[in-house]
Amino acid sequence: MEASRKYISSEELKNHNKPGDLWISIEGKVYDVSDWVKEHPGGDFPLLNLAGQDVTDAFVAFHPATAWKYLDKFFNGFYLKDYSASEVSKDYRRLVSEFTKMGLFEKKGHVCLFTMCLVAMLFATSIYGILCCQSVLAHLISGGLLGCLWIQSGWIGHDSGHYQVMRTRGLNRFAQVLTGNCLAGISIAWWKWTHNAHHIACNSLEYDPDLQHMPFFVVSSKFFSSLTSHFYDRKMTFDSFTRFLVSNQHWTFYPVMCFARINLFAQSFILLLSNKTVPHRVEEILGVISFWIWYPLLVSCLPNWGERILFVIASFTVTGIQHVQFCLNHFSSEIYVAPPKGNDWFEKQTNGSLNISCPSWMDWFHGGLQFQIEHHLFPKLPRSQLRKVSPFVKDLCKKHGLTYNCASFFKANALTISTLRAAAFQARDLTKPVPKNLVWEAVNTHG
Repeated sequence: MEASRKYISSEELKNHNKPGDLWISIEGKVYDVSDWVKEHPGGDFPLLNLAGQDVTDAFVAFHPATAWKYLDKFFNGFYLKDYSASEVSKDYRRLVSEFTKMGLFEKKGHVCLFTMCLVAMLFATSIYGILCCQSVLAHLISGGLLGCLWIQSGWIGHDSGHYQVMRTRGLNRFAQVLTGNCLAGISIAWWKWTHNAHHIACNSLEYDPDLQHMPFFVVSSKFFSSLTSHFYDRKMTFDSFTRFLVSNQHWTFYPVMCFARINLFAQSFILLLSNKTVPHRVEEILGVISFWIWYPLLVSCLPNWGERILFVIASFTVTGIQHVQFCLNHFSSEIYVAPPKGNDWFEKQTNGSLNISCPSWMDWFHGGLQFQIEHHLFPKLPRSQLRKVSPFVKDLCKKHGLTYNCASFFKANALTISTLRAAAFQARDLTKPVPKNLVWEAVNTHG
């Protein structure tokens, strides 16, 4: 049996990393996923960017144990001649196996039920405040409560995109569209598309869309060389206008976060109206349209334009807290300029993530993001189990000399602002010229 096996080397495997010719290795067996890329539930980005190498750790992280039985239909008959796994990878896979045996991936608790009830209560209270109260303060509070609703619905959307939060797939899909598209106006398809890419290429400046916020923000001076976004397939040009915005980003960070939701609205429409393959496109569009019916209608119930504007600002500003939370976990962590690899999965996920220390009674506020390292290592693990597995991850990091980054919420904010400030001061260095435009010249003209 051993003598009849066909082998290829890792160098030969690297040649199969182009569309139409996508091979991957999982535990030394080579699979041809060239055709599967179109049907892959996680989108094409993971396969396109991890093809040509061993992807065992990524496969283990993103797929349930039941997925292994489907691999054989992609097996092309080859084995990886020089397959090996690092000690870190072996320990990581052992942890996944132990958590599976403990049933942690199936123990979801009642987090989704409680969150759904909270969302319903916030929605009803916000509507009551608008329709049944005459006070300007009551209307302002109603806007803030709606912002809280969007935050909590965001946690449900996040969880349901990683694992099944409801009893059936159909109900899970219903929860996604309801909390994402209908209640928040954000396409769950867009979120899954970008979020899967973020997990695969955590903190890669060229491949992680969650770090590609030019012209408003950059987390590293490496962006000054106009890197190419391999996710959006375009060059991120660092021109003089971008330099002007980046030079002040540590001041504009929080104000921009208050209205960051506008970008999510725009990105949702851009994807849904594009020629990209979007699963359940009509369903996604109808869900988003429903948001743009009820939300403006609700705002129009307010007595005057002044209160309407205040209501919108209040709802957007409160939701800005969640956008800040998204940034805290990665902006100040280690970054790199390269495509994602399959042989340093554990190291890249831990180095690129920052946990937020908090007591258990504050878990509702952070929505699982307080255990960002654990979430990135075990994305299919229910939110209610993250605190339980944290000690195991800490021990594994300590064993292999890896940093386990954790900070308080306020310290994480300070670290993020410090990162933005450092890049801003580097952008102000006029000894490194960039193409000028009228805005930059106008701001920097003297005399």
